[in-house]
Amino acid sequence: RAAERRVRRERERERRYRWVIEGYGLYKRYEIGSSIINAVNGIDIQIRRGEFVSIVGPSGSGKSTLLSLLGGLSRPTEGRVFIDGIDITRGFLGSEFSILPTIRRKKIGFVFQFFNLIPVLTALENVELPMMFETVEKLPDEERRAKAMKLLETVGLGERMHHRPSQLSGGQRQRVAIARALANDPSIVLADEPTGNLDSATGRMIVQLMKRLNEEQRVTFLITTHDLRIAQWADRILYLTDGKIVQERISAEEVVGRAGEKNLG
Repeated sequence: RAAERRVRRERERERRYRWVIEGYGLYKRYEIGSSIINAVNGIDIQIRRGEFVSIVGPSGSGKSTLLSLLGGLSRPTEGRVFIDGIDITRGFLGSEFSILPTIRRKKIGFVFQFFNLIPVLTALENVELPMMFETVEKLPDEERRAKAMKLLETVGLGERMHHRPSQLSGGQRQRVAIARALANDPSIVLADEPTGNLDSATGRMIVQLMKRLNEEQRVTFLITTHDLRIAQWADRILYLTDGKIVQERISAEEVVGRAGEKNLG
């Protein structure tokens, strides 16, 4: 009987942990004067390990807020978020606060629309930076430098690694940001409008790069975008409006066809 219980627990663990990201009953409310705005309005979401998922919707639909909740950057008003089966919403409680920085540092890489690079550091130093905050498994300086160089070579910036952000194009800066997001070997990369500040050709190149890293390294990518032409690279598309998922698991071809290949704005 004990063996049967052990098997059931293992099966439940296997079932549960196929989801690398889970969010249940998520709300994020803001009070503006006498009004209450539901930026995220009752969302349930599950992301499989190794998926490439796009969250699509117009400006103000709640995409960035949802991504912030799933990455532990913001506390939900209601609901729970799990990363690899760990309830990270507990990390906003005083006694459990140490959970959040550990999860974010070890399991999640972030890519932002405006790059968020340190302007006085070179591309190489920007990629090294996240690795410097490790305490238990901190790499020696030589290994850290070698790893950062390899990451920049992976994103095609081997010849530009000693340049500062001001000396790089927008696409190159975003590639540095992607390399930095991968610095601590995360299982998840959350990218908030990673092409929103780029021209269409460069944006397409950035998404192709992320898709390649997803396929080759099996990193889970969850990206927000308002551009359906970018979303078509995803395995799965979630469409948001007014803080709710209104369409899910729709093929990119169908979505683009409905929109007439127009940017949602």
